[in-house]
Parts: sequence; structure tokens; C-alpha cells
Amino acid sequence: VCIHRVRSCSSVGFIKSKYVCVFDKAALKFSHQQRLFRTSAVSCGQIVQFKLSDIGEGITEVTVKEWYIKEGDSVSQFDSICEVQSDKASVTITSRYDGIIRKLHYNLDDIAYVGKPLVDIEIDASKEEDVVETPAMSHEEHTHQEIKGHKTLATPAVRRLAMENNIKLSEVVGTGKDNRILKEDILNYLAKQTGAILPPSPKAEIVSPLPKSLPAAPKDKARKIPVPVSRPLTFSGKDKTEPVTGFHKAMVKTMSAALKIPHFGYCDEIDLTQLVQLREELKPVAQLRGIKLSFMPFFIKAASLGLLQYPVLNASLDESCQNVTYKASHNIGVAMDTEQGLIVPNVKNVQVCSVFEIAAELNRLQSLGSAGQLGTNDLTGGTFTLSNIGTIGGTYAKPVILPPEVAIGALGKIQVLPRFNEKGEVFKAQIMNVSWSADHRIIDGATMARFSNLWKSYLENPASMLLDLK
Repeated sequence: VCIHRVRSCSSVGFIKSKYVCVFDKAALKFSHQQRLFRTSAVSCGQIVQFKLSDIGEGITEVTVKEWYIKEGDSVSQFDSICEVQSDKASVTITSRYDGIIRKLHYNLDDIAYVGKPLVDIEIDASKEEDVVETPAMSHEEHTHQEIKGHKTLATPAVRRLAMENNIKLSEVVGTGKDNRILKEDILNYLAKQTGAILPPSPKAEIVSPLPKSLPAAPKDKARKIPVPVSRPLTFSGKDKTEPVTGFHKAMVKTMSAALKIPHFGYCDEIDLTQLVQLREELKPVAQLRGIKLSFMPFFIKAASLGLLQYPVLNASLDESCQNVTYKASHNIGVAMDTEQGLIVPNVKNVQVCSVFEIAAELNRLQSLGSAGQLGTNDLTGGTFTLSNIGTIGGTYAKPVILPPEVAIGALGKIQVLPRFNEKGEVFKAQIMNVSWSADHRIIDGATMARFSNLWKSYLENPASMLLDLK
């Protein structure tokens, strides 16, 4: 023991200015008893291996996508350590210790395994009393995803409450000091929540006022000529082998299971002329609320209204093909093309949502999807899917059902084409093609056609949706 300064005293021991080494038996007994009251007692300078806890969903390995810290950095509890990606979602791992990072066990794009050390942390002795293991933290640090660069402040009790109610803390506005999330914030969020749709953010509503008179759109828009995307070409002359990871690995598993389903196809065309006009009228209103309004919220809501009449399309079939489960919630998935690959987040409880609420949730999902920050809750639980291939190109497709769902629709691009009205006159119509795929084990062609006709009628006459909206 290095002793800086020693002076005599009545008790048996050595006392120095920085370190104390007591040899008295009573003192040792007291020190031992004090440790028994702690769930994780450490001493000055002790290295703790922070292990990757069980993420759930049967996941055993993840890919390290980004480090938020480096060796030598100081971290506090709930600080972001790194972002990892499984074959289901991308999540942020947070620290449950105060201390200094001494070692990173993985490099970027390395495979990290559940139960293995992620980083080594040297505990800060001055904050030793705060280093306490909380049972909920090892689970919620994975399930409560955070936006990159954003730290969520909340006590373990508040985090546990959020986890029990399946709420991501990054979506809750904190009213405490330094935007800390309080218990009241969680309860208010639950009270205001409709299904799983968030109310519009106050910040999003602060937009510049629209001009008094909106400029009229030109009658004949110049045809847009597609410009090919030029990418630098590299030719090494050698074969390249890469492991299948992340969302690509999930797609291999899902599509392999989908091949066991006997697919039935059905196609039709939709005249969206009235819907195009309605959306143009509503876009400024949505913009004032900070929301971008696309056609997809109308497609999703119309599908939900159709599912109320034909619930077998919102069902699932068990592996033995003995039981059909009709889902109460309409969790409609939307296929998205991202840099990470194809992902299908879903809008929860569409049956109780307005078109505006669906648009707000789509904006959130698209923002998180572009940043690779979608959580497990966003990517699971879907009951019906729409894939908008028209944003890239094409008219018809043959979509593949996502098990355990039983139906999916692919939407083509909207084209201005000549059509005849009831008087036999030619007019310019906004035409979109739709391609449906259904599980032919429980869905017959007549049911699929009737559902498609109902969905089509809502979109071709959007005013009729008002009669059935809830």
C-alpha cells in the first residue's frame, strides 16, 4: 500500500491524505456488512466488463454499426455507448455505470454476441454509490431505442413504467429539469395516445404561414425525364464473398418461409383523379400541422375499412393449418427501401386512426427508417401489408406474402392516361395499378376481388370514406 503521509492516532491504523487502509477488525466487519447492502459493489479503479444483455426475440448476435464513445472517454449511466443492428431492428445500447471506457471489444461491423463483454469500464470511485444493477435496465437498454445523438434522461422507475407500456422514451417529451422524463410525462402520453399514434410534436407545428394566394399549378407540367444514377465503377477481377447479415438475413428467413404459401394473384386499375384533387387541397392544411401528406395514408385507411368487411384478409394461419386467428388490430405494414435493405414497419391500430394520424405516424416511421433507427416494436406485429413500388417505378408486380400474414398489395406508379367517361368522352385520368397476393389456403378469388372492389370504391370516391370513418 502506497502511503502518502502517516500520522499517529489512538486507533490501530494508518491514515493518509488520499487513501485510508484500516486494519481494525471492527472496521473490516463494518466494511463487509456495507457491501452486503449493495447489488454491485466495486472498489476504486476496478474494471467492470459490460456485457451485451439478452435483446429478446431469440437474437443471439448483432452487428456493431457505430460507437458513440472511444477508449478513455468518461460515461454516465444511461449515456449511449453504441448502436447495434440485429436481423430485426437497430437499437442503441446505453451504459448502466459511471466511469471511464478502458476497452472496446469490437470494431465497426464486427459481430457481437449476447452474454459476451461489449466494453470494459473503470468505475469512478466518487460515484460508486450510484453503480447499482437494476433488473429492468438490462432489458430496456435494448428495447427503448434512442435517436442518434439524443440522450434520454429518466429514472429506472420511469424507464420500467415505459417498458411495461411498450413506450419508447425517445418519443416522450420530458418536462423535468434538462428535459428529464417524469412519471407524469409517461402517464400523460398514455392518456393522449390513440392506438400507437403520436400526437403532432409542438415543434413540428411551428412553420411559416402560407402565402395568402397559393400559386396555381401549371396546366401542362413538363414531363420529367428520368436521369440514371451514375456510380463509380470498380473492377477488381476477383470474386467477392460477404456474409448475409442484418435485414438481408431476416429477408432470407422470411422469404424462405413465404415460399410454403400457395399465392393467389389479382390485379386491377384504380382511377385516382378525385383523390389527387383532394390531396392537393389537404396538403397545405397538413403542412400547417407539420405533416407531409402523401397518398399512402389514404391507401392505408381505405384498406382498413375494407378489412372490417373482410376480416379473413387480416388473419393468420397456424403452422398446422388447423386454426385461423382473426386479428382485432389493423397493423398495416408499409414496405420501405432503405440503405440497410427492405424493411416493413407497420402503423398500429389503423382501425381507430384518422388519415392525419396515419400520415403523422408514417412521417415518423420514414424518418427513423432513413436513419436506420426503427425499433423492434415498429417492425413486428404486422397483420396486412402494402408495398408502394410506384415510388421507384413499374405498374404491376407479384408481391410475396409476409408470414404469418395472409395478404399483401403492391401499388404501381400513378400515370396520366386517356380514359372514357360515362358519356363516351375521352378525358385525362390519374390511373394506378394494384397487384394483390393472397394465401389461397384460406382466401378464395371471389373474396379477394370483393375486397379490392371495396378498396377501389373508397379511393375513386374519397368522399364515400366519410360514411365509414370512425
